[in-house]
Amino acid sequence: MAKAAEVLGERWTILILREFLLGTTRYSELQRGLSRISPTLLTRRLRQLQDQGLIVRRAGGRNGHSEYRLTPAGRDLREAVLSLGKWGMRWARGQMEDDELDVQLLMLDFMRRIDADALPDGTTVVQFSFPGLPRFAHWWIVVDSRGRRELCATNPGRDVDLRIRSDLRTLVEVWAGDVSMRAARADGRVEVSGDPVLARTLSSWLRSGLLSGVRPAGEARRR
Repeated sequence: MAKAAEVLGERWTILILREFLLGTTRYSELQRGLSRISPTLLTRRLRQLQDQGLIVRRAGGRNGHSEYRLTPAGRDLREAVLSLGKWGMRWARGQMEDDELDVQLLMLDFMRRIDADALPDGTTVVQFSFPGLPRFAHWWIVVDSRGRRELCATNPGRDVDLRIRSDLRTLVEVWAGDVSMRAARADGRVEVSGDPVLARTLSSWLRSGLLSGVRPAGEARRR
């Protein structure tokens, strides 16, 4: 246990491993998923994970960019990382201050969690607006007919099929499973406009977070 803590106890290490376990492979993707880590520290942590045998770096991946891959030792940490996430959802979720809410990570995970099979044929473009944010107040998720998806912080120049407008904390609560999308829309905290079919089926294809089913200790789920 002491040796494992030595390997995994550095700040950001567990979160970097989380990104790899969720399918991230490129440096730029890590930066988006971990927007608060400096490039210098991210590079240092990646080098440490390579030295510890948890990841390997391969040149010439997609579009000629280098990619990182988990080794068997890294993949074997899946249950440990998930267990830590479950503990946090049970015992620490109520401690999130407004300045700790990360819109970039939220939008990245919503993009990952979209059920492309539940979307209509063709390309679907969803715009998210957070009027209260001074930066990164608008986001676009583009999902094509093959299920490939792209997250954009600038307008991709495509027709928008559905617009979702909310404050950041409300959508974090939807992502965490603390409030349903239906309830957030009913009380006006989430406003949806655009394609009526996409709007009606929103809860079926814009899925909440992977650990949203884990409830806070001693608290009944709010509807």
